[in-house]
Amino acid sequence: METAVEVKHLSKYFDVPAGTLHAVDDVSFSIEEGTTMGIVGESGCGKSTLGRTIIHLLSPTGGQIFFHGRDITDVEGKDLKKVREKMQIIFQDPYSSLNPRMTISQMVREPLRVSRHLPKAEAEQELDRLMKRVGIEKRLYDAYPHELDGGRRQRVGIARALALNPEFIVCDEPVSALDVSIQAQILNLLMDLQDEDGLTMIFVTHDMSVVRHISDRIGVMYLGQMVEMAETEELFEHPLHPYTKALLSAIPTINIHQPMQRIALKGELTSPIDPKPGCRFAPRCPHACEKCQAAQQLRQIREGHLVSCCRAEELQ
Repeated sequence: METAVEVKHLSKYFDVPAGTLHAVDDVSFSIEEGTTMGIVGESGCGKSTLGRTIIHLLSPTGGQIFFHGRDITDVEGKDLKKVREKMQIIFQDPYSSLNPRMTISQMVREPLRVSRHLPKAEAEQELDRLMKRVGIEKRLYDAYPHELDGGRRQRVGIARALALNPEFIVCDEPVSALDVSIQAQILNLLMDLQDEDGLTMIFVTHDMSVVRHISDRIGVMYLGQMVEMAETEELFEHPLHPYTKALLSAIPTINIHQPMQRIALKGELTSPIDPKPGCRFAPRCPHACEKCQAAQQLRQIREGHLVSCCRAEELQ
C-alpha cells in the first residue's frame, strides 16, 4: 500500500509566559492508505495538537508534513484550500463544533455549495445521500444542534466532514463525550465509511479499548513525544515501554475473578515548558537509570515495533 500521510520530525511549540511549551516535539510516522493510525496518551500529551497541526489548523513550528508524497508543510492560500478539501477533522465535542444558529441541513449543505459549487438540485441530492449514510432521518433536517442528542450531533459532524469527499480524516476523540452504547454505533459507522471509501484516518483517544477496536497501528504519546509505535495486536500483546504497560494495566476487565495488576505511576509529571534533555517519563518510571538522562530516540526492537526506551530489551 502507498503512504497517504507522513510526518518527519514534526514539532509544535507555543510561547507562554513561563517559556516555550513543547506540545509536539520531534514526532515522525507514516500512515498507509486506507488504514487507521491510533494516537493514545493521557490528557495534555499533545495528541489533539498533533492532529490539528497535520491538517494545518495549527502551523507547525518545525519538521515536514507530506500528503501523498507532496510536501504540504508550508502551503498557504489557494493551495492550502485545495489540500484542506482532502483533509478533514471530526471534533471531540459535537455540540461546540456545530453552529447553534444553523440547522443541521444548512451546515452540511454549506460546503457542498461553497467548495464543491454544486447546483441547488445536486446539492440537495448529495445532502440526502450524506444524511442517509450517517443515519440522520429527513424529519430532522430543520433541527438545530441543541435539539439533537450527542450521538446524532456527532453524526452531523461526520456528515459535514464527508461533504467534500476527503481522503484523510483526523478523528479528535469523537466518542469520548458519548455514552458507551452510542460510542459503539459511531465507531462502527466510521469503520463502515472507511471500508466503503478507502479513507485514511488518525484516531485520537485516551481510551485503550476504543483504539484497539478501530486502529490498524497505534502510536503512544507522552508529553509531546512518541514513545512507542506498533501494529495494534503487537502493542497489546507485547508492550515494551513502561508507560505503555501502565496504560494497558488501567484497562478495566469484566472478569471479576481475574485480579487487576495495575501499575501505579508515582513521582512528579515533567513540565512540557522548556523540558530538559532525556526521557520525559523518567521521573515517574519505576525502571529509570542513569542512561535515561540522555535523549531517547525511537528505535526498532522487532519488525514494525519501535520504542524510545534504553532498557526495552531487558524489560521484555
